Amino acid sequence: GAGHGDARRMHDVYYHDLIGANPLHTEAIWQKIRLKNRHLYSMTDTLQGEIDVALWDIKGKASGQSISSLLGQYRDKVPLYRTHPPQLIRTEEQVRSKVRATIKEGYAGMKLQPLGGPALDLPRLRAARIEAGENYPLMVDCSGSLSFVEALELGHALDELNYTWFEEPIPDRNTYQLKRLADSLRLPVLAAETVSLQELPQYIIEGAVDIARADVRIKGGITGLVKSIHFCELLGVEVEIHTAASPLLDVANLQVACALPGSRFLEAHHDMFRFGLKGNPLAVDADGCQRLPAGPGLGVEIDWDFVDNHTVELINGPSW
Repeated sequence: GAGHGDARRMHDVYYHDLIGANPLHTEAIWQKIRLKNRHLYSMTDTLQGEIDVALWDIKGKASGQSISSLLGQYRDKVPLYRTHPPQLIRTEEQVRSKVRATIKEGYAGMKLQPLGGPALDLPRLRAARIEAGENYPLMVDCSGSLSFVEALELGHALDELNYTWFEEPIPDRNTYQLKRLADSLRLPVLAAETVSLQELPQYIIEGAVDIARADVRIKGGITGLVKSIHFCELLGVEVEIHTAASPLLDVANLQVACALPGSRFLEAHHDMFRFGLKGNPLAVDADGCQRLPAGPGLGVEIDWDFVDNHTVELINGPSW
């Protein structure tokens, strides 16, 4: 069954969290692995999503149309914001520097990912608002790291600072507390990034989120993302498309975002996630947007020299 895959996962994913750790500190190790598991979509929904994106690319190429066109294209570009991970925002001056650089580079907004709690993060978030000005879109993503009380304190401060949304302040699956928080704040609460397509309706129907998260990686490909957006549209809920942290999958996100209304922005993360494609199709343009590629299917060209030069292993199928 899954023995080979489990063994590879144990080595590739958890090895560095276990070797050198004190085996008597079971709580510390359990908490570290729990936090890591939040990001391990590749163990479940991602494989379905990757297959689905590949099939839509084939469908588009076979018909000579972009995926967006096949879906009934709504626009040809989407405003793009830049996300800065917590490692880049340790001090107030680093925050100010990132705000200045992001605006200079032309992005339509900026998201910070502070993970220090209200006492440490609020001075940095105030510094970002002062540097950005009153109306430049700023967002906060706490990656499910806060308690309800911490999230309530930080959320009220973000209300006053005119932030655009408060993303995953507490763990996604704590729908009871998410709903309490959403009901308590003027600031929109955005969540449901880490839940599957089948789980998403619960968050909308119960009012646990003001804005939903979805992308081709976690919600089951282009087919799943389209279903997410259509469902939320019928209930009057905005869907913000999350970066897939993988260039071909982010192009698929762009194709869907251009096909359907509902997402105000797309997300650009660190430059290390922009690799292996010719022509930098995910760059921000002069309007602060990502623009739809012109070709059929995904509309981009893979840089096979890059792929060949960075290949570490070839996995061949069984010779049945």
